[in-house]
Amino acid sequence: MQAARAREEPRTDTSHDGGSTRPADSAGDTEPDARFTFANERTFLAWSRTALALVVGGLAIVQLLPPFPGVPWGRHIIGTPLILLGSAVAVISYLEWNRNQRALRRGEPVSRSRLPLLLALTIAIIGLVAAALAVLSGVRRF
Repeated sequence: MQAARAREEPRTDTSHDGGSTRPADSAGDTEPDARFTFANERTFLAWSRTALALVVGGLAIVQLLPPFPGVPWGRHIIGTPLILLGSAVAVISYLEWNRNQRALRRGEPVSRSRLPLLLALTIAIIGLVAAALAVLSGVRRF
């Protein structure tokens, strides 16, 4: 009898909404092991710190780095993509956290992250541009 009553009671979810209870998203969702939920959240927070560091680094380059001799726009060419990359990482990391949380609730495999490839390629390109600007500014000095 108690088992039948337990099946009739709506399930609630208390994660990530300040402790309030709400019905589960759909009938197939189950509450995942808290360790997986916390691991997913820690990953999201790590990506958020990375996004913040990229934005702050980009702002520091644009505002504090001395201008390249002969290339006055060089700081903006390096810093602006870092700011934009940080913004993209912030949004994509939230979308990935949400998608992974949904997969955990449904018992599905979590998807692979696209963020490491995005970061590696973008930072490599920005590094190459920064090196080219440093060389260009050294050549123009002579």
